[in-house]
Amino acid sequence: MTPMYTDKVLEHFKNPRNMGEIEAPDGVGEVGNPVCGDVMRITIKVDEETETIEDVKFKTFGCGAAIASSSVVTELIKGKPLREALEVSNKTVVEVLGGLPPVKMHCSVLAEQGIAAAIKDYYDRHPQRELPPEVEDKLRRLEGTDPHAVPDYIESEALE
Repeated sequence: MTPMYTDKVLEHFKNPRNMGEIEAPDGVGEVGNPVCGDVMRITIKVDEETETIEDVKFKTFGCGAAIASSSVVTELIKGKPLREALEVSNKTVVEVLGGLPPVKMHCSVLAEQGIAAAIKDYYDRHPQRELPPEVEDKLRRLEGTDPHAVPDYIESEALE
């Protein structure tokens, strides 16, 4: 019998990194659907001068794959400039985790949406800073995406 989760997924589920919430965050991204059971909240602290993510924390209500995706994504963006952090996709999350079962692929999409939402919130809180076009493009692409209802999005982005 093939295990449902990789060792990497189980490791991040059992020992999540960066769990919690930043007090007085510079950006907050809350995504998911409480009806289906997965809700992810990502908080970021940003160095104003360099626009680099100094700290990132998450709180996730959901399955093991959702918690592991949250944990991995925080590791991927910590210490990165906002524009570079925005490049992290659900495909990247899946690759770092060594794969996710098809029915859990939506968890990686939530992680990507959470990053984008937190970065957008940072720019909303700092109106003197111009929202970069790539942030707008990514938000437009993710806007209204229901990770559970759009398997084509998940497959095209995560399984290329």
